[in-house]
Amino acid sequence: MDENTHNKTIQEKQADDKHKLIGILKELPIISGACKRANISRDTYYRWRHEDTTFKQESDDAINQGVEFVSDMSELQLVTLIKEKKMPAIALWLKHNRPRYGGKTTRGHATAMPELTPEDEKLFEELMSPSLGISTNDHVT
Repeated sequence: MDENTHNKTIQEKQADDKHKLIGILKELPIISGACKRANISRDTYYRWRHEDTTFKQESDDAINQGVEFVSDMSELQLVTLIKEKKMPAIALWLKHNRPRYGGKTTRGHATAMPELTPEDEKLFEELMSPSLGISTNDHVT
């Protein structure tokens, strides 16, 4: 095998490895974990980013897609916990989606949640609607 054929083989393998890593980053946007799964060292990943602007852009895009993917999965899990009436999940959702429950703290501890108003009760029932697979009769008042 001549040197050009050998170099092409190395370049092809590297291109395949880059492609594989990009695919993994779209689902696992944690560099060390993705590199481990792809059997590529972190040093190699950072060297590729430094040497190859196309790879750098593709990996940045893949990481952003991966973050969105994990966020979507996390939100689905959060909704599942809300359906199971897990109060920490309910509180987290309200804290980040309703200004009224907006993360007020006292000495580093969350304050107690206020009593639900009729409007809040209606919102809760909407969140627990049959479209989410939950009966509004299942929640505790």
